[in-house]
Amino acid sequence: MPSEAVLITGASVGIGRELARLFAADGCALILVSRDQQKLEEAAEESRKLGASRVQVLPADLSDTGAAERVFAEATAGGATVEILVNNAGFGSAGPFWRADVEQQLDMIEVNVAALAHLTRLFLPPMIKRGHGRIMNVASVAGFVAGPLMATYYATKAFVISFSLALNDECRGTGVTVTAVCPGPTMTEFHIRAKMANSKLFESSAMTAAEVARIAYRGTMKGKPLVVTGWKNRLMVLGVSLSPRVLAARVAGKMNRGR
Repeated sequence: MPSEAVLITGASVGIGRELARLFAADGCALILVSRDQQKLEEAAEESRKLGASRVQVLPADLSDTGAAERVFAEATAGGATVEILVNNAGFGSAGPFWRADVEQQLDMIEVNVAALAHLTRLFLPPMIKRGHGRIMNVASVAGFVAGPLMATYYATKAFVISFSLALNDECRGTGVTVTAVCPGPTMTEFHIRAKMANSKLFESSAMTAAEVARIAYRGTMKGKPLVVTGWKNRLMVLGVSLSPRVLAARVAGKMNRGR
């Protein structure tokens, strides 16, 4: 694996940064993507010290038109191959949809859905042609339920789960697997940016980014189609599946409200 690269989006902080550490410790070549170049350079230097065979830094804002094509072109320049694609970049925001900034909501769909789908479409065919590869799409337990006060975010993660499970089935027999990773509340910069630090959701059972990354890493390398991190989150998903959708949405809305 060290001769083939792992590309990680959202690699400068949180779960993405922790995944970079894990793959670096395996001696993998890394391609790290984030819009924050300074933090990206810090992650790259750390990855080199941890044992990464090679680290390439690709600053990119995936909400920009054409960003996915640019990332693909630079990552595969000179015939380089990407063995593992980690679509981790994403963000959310809290509050009633009708009061939300429309550009922010559209950017969220662009990053969480469109860029993820586009990067997958670009990197998947070469993997299938080679007969091996792994794709990790970071979704969320939020994708199993409608989420009042975070309506767009929850909807984007529902897409990621459905999309990933469908692709994994399409890829049967190709040597390529697609894994949907579904963390619950995780203590990263995400909850601060989304203004969720005081919500009941994060008070209840937040995991660390390192814990989530380890579970995601193991599940992806085993080729599991769906990975829900932590027994509390698995129990929550089970409860949601047994509840009427309208009731589940109402409960989610209560959890998304502040104290």
